[in-house]
Amino acid sequence: MNIHDYNSGVDSYADGLYRFAVKSCGNSDQARDFVQDAFEKLWTKLETVEADKMKSYLFSTVYNAIVDSARKNQRKQTYEANLQTPSQVETTYFDVKEKLEEGLLKMPEIQKQVVLLRDYEGYSYHEIGEITGLSEQQVKVYIFRARKFLRTYIGQLEVLI
Repeated sequence: MNIHDYNSGVDSYADGLYRFAVKSCGNSDQARDFVQDAFEKLWTKLETVEADKMKSYLFSTVYNAIVDSARKNQRKQTYEANLQTPSQVETTYFDVKEKLEEGLLKMPEIQKQVVLLRDYEGYSYHEIGEITGLSEQQVKVYIFRARKFLRTYIGQLEVLI
């Protein structure tokens, strides 16, 4: 595909992609982001995507982004639905949070970094490896050790509650 084909695709498919995204996710700003990301991905793969496959590539990219977003929102809603009443959670939460922060301060720095990147920021093992310069296997080992240390440090959850 060349630049002329790409520009023709933008003119031909942008409105349809946007309508599809808005109907699927119900949020116009998010739909615009999905469409823009799809065209950006297409631009980076300009030489590998054939012009006659452009439409399916764009719609597949937007669809996958919508599905990923929906899964993320579903996990968030499930988590929020499982929370207890605020008064009970507040007192427990701060005790657990304090213990967790104390434990994080006492663990080796590399373990602290990888567990924060994984559990707090949501990075994949591969991404953490790229950020820290470690192999994926090393990242997994450090995360395992950090979680094991925190479990031992915090002890039984019932003791905190």
